[in-house]
Amino acid sequence: MRTDPSHARSAHGEGRAVVGLWRYPVKSMLGEELNASAVTKYGLVGDRRFAVVDAATGKVAGAKNPHKWGNFFDFRAAYVEPPQAGAKLPAVRLTLPDGTAVMSDQPGLAQILSRALGREVTLAGTQDEGEARSGTTAEEYWPDMEGLDHRDTVTEWELPAGTFFDLAVVHLVTTATIDRLRELYPEGRFEVRRFRPNIVVATGPDERGFVENGWIGHTVAIGDEVRLRITGPCPRCVMITLPQGDLPRDAGILRTAARHNQVNVGVYADVIAGGTIRRGDPVRLA
Repeated sequence: MRTDPSHARSAHGEGRAVVGLWRYPVKSMLGEELNASAVTKYGLVGDRRFAVVDAATGKVAGAKNPHKWGNFFDFRAAYVEPPQAGAKLPAVRLTLPDGTAVMSDQPGLAQILSRALGREVTLAGTQDEGEARSGTTAEEYWPDMEGLDHRDTVTEWELPAGTFFDLAVVHLVTTATIDRLRELYPEGRFEVRRFRPNIVVATGPDERGFVENGWIGHTVAIGDEVRLRITGPCPRCVMITLPQGDLPRDAGILRTAARHNQVNVGVYADVIAGGTIRRGDPVRLA
């Protein structure tokens, strides 16, 4: 039975601790929950190292434009063995909506994915961190909703050079933020997997509201080694409203974030010191 880490509390009394770790081998597909991961300047090792690319336009495909691509969350990606920092990436097992499993390195993969998505696509990746193609663009659909920068339109943006990330290499969210969203919209199912963070931090009972907003500009120490610089809020999009497993489609999820936290859920971070991060590691502002 799946346990949502946003319901967890720190095992360190009043302190904060890591209660969830997630890696997404293929951009926009469902990923894998971890007990531990190596962290480099490119985030959790193996995170978003592959992406589906539209063969006609060269743009990265994904869940941000569901009108064009359907629900990318019907696809799941997981490494066949844990990737290691500085080593060649292992193959990725892709589970398609019909339950078929295929490998990232098998012949004819592009044709298989093209049939599943209804458009001609390829799977792009990089074996060396930071060596994905530069200047890659992606598309985003903005629903007709108050509080968004655009309404009922599709825009484009350029991914950071050499990566398949949206804006930053690490996304962190606290349980306090998830709890606050639940209070604001109790009809909605606010679960961590909707928001696709890398790191979920349990906060103490004395910390309430959108706690991590106050961490922007500060350094967060996780365990003995990893240090993150919190660079800014994480603006959310139509992705968080999409059905995912037993989670229903719900526009109210995005609407609540827009009304109460300027469309943000969680924060982005850069890695200033790598190492190994584990569930249960203490988290503190350095």
